[in-house]
Amino acid sequence: MEMEFEPDRPRGFLSPADREYLLGLTEMTHEQSKRNAEARIRNRVTNGIVDFYLLIRNLERKDRRQIFEKGLDDPAFEYGLVGMLAFSYMGLKETGMDFEHVLAPAITRAEEAYAAEGFGTTVDVTVSLDVQVERREELDSVAARLKAGEPVAPDEFMSVMAGDDEVLDHLDAVTLDMSKGTLGMDDEEYVQRVGAFLGSDPEWLDDDLVRIPVAK
Repeated sequence: MEMEFEPDRPRGFLSPADREYLLGLTEMTHEQSKRNAEARIRNRVTNGIVDFYLLIRNLERKDRRQIFEKGLDDPAFEYGLVGMLAFSYMGLKETGMDFEHVLAPAITRAEEAYAAEGFGTTVDVTVSLDVQVERREELDSVAARLKAGEPVAPDEFMSVMAGDDEVLDHLDAVTLDMSKGTLGMDDEEYVQRVGAFLGSDPEWLDDDLVRIPVAK
């Protein structure tokens, strides 16, 4: 499944200008302009999340169903659902809160509402989340391989970027081994996104390896 991200699609949480900034398509000449753009995005996302409480309480069921019935025909919508949950999971994890803290009441209330609306019944709901994480390599090791010009898997690259984006200051290029998987994305889409992030055009070395220069 392939998705092409279009910055100029109709506005959601983010404006087209916000999307272009996040995709690296906007050049900020002043540091204050960059800070203003980032603050604007943070505020819009924060208020967008708060609006979901209004949606779950006040948007009619028929409208909710239409959103998902039509949306699931669009790959971008499905990617968005994954991104929405991943964004929430990562944000809570980074602040020390267990994802189950919000997942359990969310599913419980949804199941209670679904049973009441659809069947006129009540239900008892039990939610458990079991996430097993095995760290394959220390981030320092992955960063060292990047600096040595060695190929890394897409998830290894993203892990390093999430932990310390200063690694990029020491790199001329990033080489990705796409045979290791692309976090659920189409290969070409993932490579183009990383290319936009690094500010350069990707160069495929063979069927699996792609080299992307780091713009300085």
